[in-house]
Amino acid sequence: MGNARLSHILNLDDFQQAAKRHLPRPIYEYVAGAVEDNRSSMANTESFQRYAFVPRVLRNVSGRSGTRRLFGHDYAWPFGFAPMGISALSAYRGDIVLAKAAGHLNLPMIMSGSSLIRLEEAVKVNPDAWFQAYLPGDEANIRALIARVLAAGFRTLVITVDTPVAANRENNVRAGFSTPLRPSVRLAWDGISHPRWLIATFLRTLVKHGIPHFENNYAHRGAPIISSSVERDFSDRGHLDWSHLQLIRDLWPGTLVVKGILHPDDARRAVETGANALIVSNHGGRQLDGSVAPLRVLPSIIAACPGVPVMLDGGIRRGSDVLKALALGAAFVFVGRPFNFAASVAGEEGVLHAARLLSQEISRNMGMLGVCSLDEVDRAVLMREGEEFL
Repeated sequence: MGNARLSHILNLDDFQQAAKRHLPRPIYEYVAGAVEDNRSSMANTESFQRYAFVPRVLRNVSGRSGTRRLFGHDYAWPFGFAPMGISALSAYRGDIVLAKAAGHLNLPMIMSGSSLIRLEEAVKVNPDAWFQAYLPGDEANIRALIARVLAAGFRTLVITVDTPVAANRENNVRAGFSTPLRPSVRLAWDGISHPRWLIATFLRTLVKHGIPHFENNYAHRGAPIISSSVERDFSDRGHLDWSHLQLIRDLWPGTLVVKGILHPDDARRAVETGANALIVSNHGGRQLDGSVAPLRVLPSIIAACPGVPVMLDGGIRRGSDVLKALALGAAFVFVGRPFNFAASVAGEEGVLHAARLLSQEISRNMGMLGVCSLDEVDRAVLMREGEEFL
């Protein structure tokens, strides 16, 4: 897909529609779907509609800037790439594509622990990338994984804490996607009927890199994606507790971010344990269906943790969504699925285009709001559904 085709993609949702045509159904549904009735996933996007902007006029907005400082770094825009597992199955070398694009645009990118590319390769192309870990089930493997991430050169570690047990992803089963990935006639037909993905992503990966493995759940190489041991490797976290987060804090000398917080008491506990920042998240609606949308609990978590950067992911599809989250106090936001779709459709060029669309929306909306700096984007620019001026 060249520039001419990308010119017809005008927003992030357009990339999803293009990816739906490009990807085999099992791969597309793995990325797009959530769990059970998809209620939390839908609630994430709908939560932003509870707020409306109250713009100001004649404010001289010619000098607008979307930069945002975080952990001592001035990022070009207040959004980054959320961790996305198995992204190398939807886009060729997907994690590398995302890491390179993030470095080019001066945006943060969080590499997923459930990736099929070694973390050392991602940090090599983007030394500022962050790494997100799912904790192994025992202390020895936790220690070994943290030592590996540190040795690779990562400076920011994100610990995801909302996956104690495997989620009920019925949509994956219906679409023919499973973990482990099981070869079948149906799966073969889905690949054959999408020849561009089959040749440019799947077969290219097999020829150049062999059967994909889960590379970063442990210090050692994990199981191949088709191995029966994959499910076991991902389900041994139910016994983890706050002592394991304390262990991570003791081992990790860099910035520690805790992701998957939805309750103020958990937010306080994470900060007391040594977290430098939080990401309010319900895992994109991919864990507990019916869990509250992150935007709804964001203000209470910020109030519980004054002075600590509180970030958010889930449901962001427009620049207006980014600004609403910032207005409610978010220090930063992360976007997942749309960038995965962009990478699958057009590689790094697609990711760059998607990020530029979002940044253009942010800049345009700042102008419409009458603000020049993100510091001016606060609760005063919003009205909640049902509110009225007195």
